[in-house]
Amino acid sequence: MKYKPLGRTGMLVSPLCLGNMMFGAWGNSDHDDCVRIIHHALDYGINFVDTADVYSAGESEVITGKALKGSRRDAVILATKCHFPIDLGPFATDRVPNTWGNSRRHIMKSCDDSLRRLGTDWIDVFQLHRPDPNVPIDESLSALNDLVHMGKIRAFGCSTFPAEHLVEAAWVADKNNLIPFSTEQPPYSIFVRWIERDLLPTCKKLDMGTLVWSPLNGGWLSGAYRKSSGQRNEGRAARAPARYDLSDPANQQKVDIVESLVEIADGEGVSLAHLAIAWVLHHPAVTSAIIGPRVLEHLTTLLGAENVTLSTEALDRIDALVPPGRTVTADEAKWETPALSRSLRRV
Repeated sequence: MKYKPLGRTGMLVSPLCLGNMMFGAWGNSDHDDCVRIIHHALDYGINFVDTADVYSAGESEVITGKALKGSRRDAVILATKCHFPIDLGPFATDRVPNTWGNSRRHIMKSCDDSLRRLGTDWIDVFQLHRPDPNVPIDESLSALNDLVHMGKIRAFGCSTFPAEHLVEAAWVADKNNLIPFSTEQPPYSIFVRWIERDLLPTCKKLDMGTLVWSPLNGGWLSGAYRKSSGQRNEGRAARAPARYDLSDPANQQKVDIVESLVEIADGEGVSLAHLAIAWVLHHPAVTSAIIGPRVLEHLTTLLGAENVTLSTEALDRIDALVPPGRTVTADEAKWETPALSRSLRRV
């Protein structure tokens, strides 16, 4: 395993990051099985583990803490996140005030709660899960800086922040002599390439580590969704049927591209999933790719992708299918500014 610097943090991380979103009620509720998956990843050489307080309402953090208990903790770069109301989930609209967001109050409480669930004295990378337009960025940065000085976290970052927010945060940190964000965690895959336009260049210029999530685009690039497979009604397709409805013309376009990508993968002598992850890691601004298995088989089929080197011909063929900076369908994962809402556009 070749470890890479995580931005300016001084920490070295594996090119594959184990994402624990599917551990708990959202995916695999067998704690012992989840612990075995985590241990298998660590034994393979993965030293970067990412979770969040909102995943299964804190259950993922509890499972992660069980797996890292004892001597394993020292060898792992542990990342978690706060922002969403953990009891209601990320898509809740009836949020209780002060139980979510990026205020000092919520950041401080969330960090203490995560430390308790994880069963650890410190978090290596504490991340703001989404932007909060209601809170000035200097308040959030000040709170995160205090957590560093208190020894509760070693570094901090953000997830799915637009490039302009990263620039503002860097300017505010410099102006107020604060530690800036050290990492950003955006969505990135062959099907979702918008971050190549501004976000990845900005991260590189600001010397931020970049751990990208959904490199398989929610399973579309795993090889499970093929023309020969037909409509699937299990796993992710059962939880979010509209996103995997093959009668949708947009999804039909994805399937068509998948068939072409399989041909490219065959020519490279690799699986489609390995092609997709290797492609993500090929970008010089990407530090690590998050893989989120639900069962051990999912993990083992992805291990080794970090060792794949794609040919120039393969990369050019992929660019022809999905041009740089584009997305195949509307990216539902992209954070949209509330400035587009009616109330902020009309007097």
